[in-house]
Amino acid sequence: MRWTLVVPLKPLARAKSRLSAAAGDGLRPGLALAFAQDTVAAALECTAVRDVAVVTDDALAGRELARLGARIVPDSPGAGLNAALVHGADVVRATRPDCAVAALNADLPALRPAELARVLDAAAEFPRAFLADAAAVGTTLLAAAPGAELRPAFGGRSRARHHASGAVELLSDAVASVRRDVDTGEDLRAALALGVGPRTAAVAARLLIPEQ
Repeated sequence: MRWTLVVPLKPLARAKSRLSAAAGDGLRPGLALAFAQDTVAAALECTAVRDVAVVTDDALAGRELARLGARIVPDSPGAGLNAALVHGADVVRATRPDCAVAALNADLPALRPAELARVLDAAAEFPRAFLADAAAVGTTLLAAAPGAELRPAFGGRSRARHHASGAVELLSDAVASVRRDVDTGEDLRAALALGVGPRTAAVAARLLIPEQ
C-alpha cells in the first residue's frame, strides 16, 4: 500500500509560537518553514508514500514546498488544524476515492524515510491507526486505509482522543524520528540529537537554545 500524506501548516507568522523563547519572532517563522521543508522532503523520499498534499494559506511556504514536489491545498475552511486535515483528505479523495490517506505533522525535522515507511506499513494492517508523539501525549501521524474516514482529533492530548475514536495505536520499534515533533527549545535539542534535515540544521545553527 502506498499513501497520500496530508500535512497541515499554519501561516508562518503564527506557527510554532512556543519556540519564541528559543528562536525569537525574527527566526521562528523561518524555523517553522525549515521544519516543514525537511518533513516534506523526507516524506517524498519514503517508499510507502505516493504523494504529499500540504494544506496551507501561507504563500511563501506554498511556493517552497511546491518546489519540493508537494501539492498545495488552500486552507479554505480556515477553521483550525482538524478542519484543515479533513479538507485536505477530501480534496485528495475527490479524484482518488479509494486512496490511503495519512495525516502527518509538519514539525518532524529529523524524519527518516525508512522509519516513516515502517510506520505506514504497520498502519496498513488496520482501518485507522495512529502514532503517538515522543511525549506519549499527542499524535504525529494518523492513518486511514482505503474506505475509512480520517476523523482527526489532533491538538493537546490527542493520543487519548484518537484511541477513544477506535484508531489502533501503533507500537513500531525504532521510529523515533516519526515521533519527534518540535514545539519547544527542549524538543528542538532532542531533534538535533537525532539528526535533522539540512534546512533545519542551517537555521538552528543561528540559534542559542536556552535550557528549560
